[in-house]
Amino acid sequence: MRYNKNTILMVFIDFLIINFTAMLSIFLRFENISDPQFLRYLEVYKSTFLFISISKLLVLYFFGLYRSIWKYASVNEMLKIIAACLVANIASIAVLAFLQTSLPRSVYIMMIVFDTALIGGFRFSLRTVYERFNHRTSDDKKNITRVMIVGAGDAGAMILKEFKNHYSYKYKPVALVDDDKNKKGKLIYGVPVLGNREDIPRLVDKYNVDEIVIAMPSAPKAEVSKIVEIAKNTKARLKILPGMYELIDGVVSVSAIRDVQIEDLLGREEIKTDLSEISLYLREKTVLITGGGGSIGSELARQIAAQSPKRLIILDIYENNAYMLENELRKRYPNLDLIVYISSIRDENRLREILKREKVEVIFHAAAHKHVPLMEISPKEAIKNNVFGTVNLAKAAVENGVKKFVMISTDKAVNPTNIMGASKRVCELVIQAFNDRYDTEFVAVRFGNVLGSNGSVIPLFKKQIQEGGPVTVTHKDVVRYFMTIPEAVSLVIQAGAMAKGGEIFILDMGEPVKIIKLAEDLIKLSGFEPYTEIPIKITGLRPGEKLYEELILDEEGVTATKHQKIFVAKPTNIDYKEFENNLKELRKTMNDLSDDEIRSYVKRIVKTYRFEE
Repeated sequence: MRYNKNTILMVFIDFLIINFTAMLSIFLRFENISDPQFLRYLEVYKSTFLFISISKLLVLYFFGLYRSIWKYASVNEMLKIIAACLVANIASIAVLAFLQTSLPRSVYIMMIVFDTALIGGFRFSLRTVYERFNHRTSDDKKNITRVMIVGAGDAGAMILKEFKNHYSYKYKPVALVDDDKNKKGKLIYGVPVLGNREDIPRLVDKYNVDEIVIAMPSAPKAEVSKIVEIAKNTKARLKILPGMYELIDGVVSVSAIRDVQIEDLLGREEIKTDLSEISLYLREKTVLITGGGGSIGSELARQIAAQSPKRLIILDIYENNAYMLENELRKRYPNLDLIVYISSIRDENRLREILKREKVEVIFHAAAHKHVPLMEISPKEAIKNNVFGTVNLAKAAVENGVKKFVMISTDKAVNPTNIMGASKRVCELVIQAFNDRYDTEFVAVRFGNVLGSNGSVIPLFKKQIQEGGPVTVTHKDVVRYFMTIPEAVSLVIQAGAMAKGGEIFILDMGEPVKIIKLAEDLIKLSGFEPYTEIPIKITGLRPGEKLYEELILDEEGVTATKHQKIFVAKPTNIDYKEFENNLKELRKTMNDLSDDEIRSYVKRIVKTYRFEE
């Protein structure tokens, strides 16, 4: 026991309570101070009170009543007090028996009741005084946050309890909301359930709510999205308790609460992958990821590293991203055999050297120039890097016996209106051509925009909001498909497991999202009003952009796979001999061609490519 002033004071107060309850019990037993029996037992107690007091105090000590922080006392502490007082009085009976004396049995019973009431009451009064003092000082300073919790289930109750026990100096829960009609009017830790989700705007205004916490970790994302849609139109800040799959240890606590993100508004459910199937083609294999330092490549590296590959190889031309990823993976997976190469996929000899040296078995090809407007200005670079970089890697893969080659494609490859999309469509044809001729299984995975990736609209919007606007949108009707980076990558890996060779896998991207609505929502989630506090400016479509993207060509069609989020496009019929000759001619003459001639040449290969001449 730590002998500080507070502990000594607590022991002294307990000493007074113990003796007061004993005297009170004896008095109530006889009710007359002139009664000879009262005087007799009073003398018995006077001669033994020191032994009784010491025995009781020792029991209270062993039960930990002098180690608890009573301003955080809860039901567990109350149960501990009851048990301690019961055992303490049994100990006092034993002490009196040892001293060959005793008190009336009714006195013992009353002493147990009074000890529990006063010793427990004193300790819980400390919590009450602490809470009232902190509420008063916080209110005086006007720095307390009034909180509404959406979800009156187990998670909501746990968060509410933490707020009241540990964060009462800065948070004051004032209302609960739940769609269960049976809970309305009930109290949880003294906080009332006042309505359902539709009542949120009214209750925010009525109770001056500063912050809304959505505590529904087990609810479907579509339901959470609907609640966010309602809550984002109030003046309150929005917070959310992540879904259980995001809570690594499954522990629900205030520390897990985060800001509502744009992903929460999309209402996309967690993508589940067949890890046992994935592990079969990655475990104990040497895996190479090109563009490994980029947003898609780095997430591929994280998820593949978790599947215990024999060796993981990162290849990237940009050393800073590769270096940061290397440090992250070595810290997270200390036993991972990891090597990082700085190289360009344009360097055919370097690719051959790396694949031969490392005996690569599986390749994920994510390296590419992806920025549409920049590639419109430099179309030769799109062809050099995307098309012929892919050809270089495919050739090196075949020559060195790579078993599986998975290329990341894009929805912009479908009926492309820009050179970037057209170059990726050529890459898809390269993949199918190589698959038909060689033993390596070549496949492509096609999907739309990923939230938060390098060059994505979301980081741009956030930066513009931080700078006070305007947020720039190219067209009020432009729509795009969106998916989070982790779920896109998990589906890419899953598609690789299902691949037999030659497929173009298409990921189910859900419903398309209007970019202007995305901008409005992000402004609201940042605590501002769109158009008034943060303006939105329509800038017009940039070169090569279109209002909407497509995931399949008209002539392709799709067939389902065993994974509900992955489909396979039917292969298109092309003359591979003509295709190969066109590529050779393009590579030979490319440096002598103008930008428009490059586009015209690519259109000979990709018949669906449309551009303004």
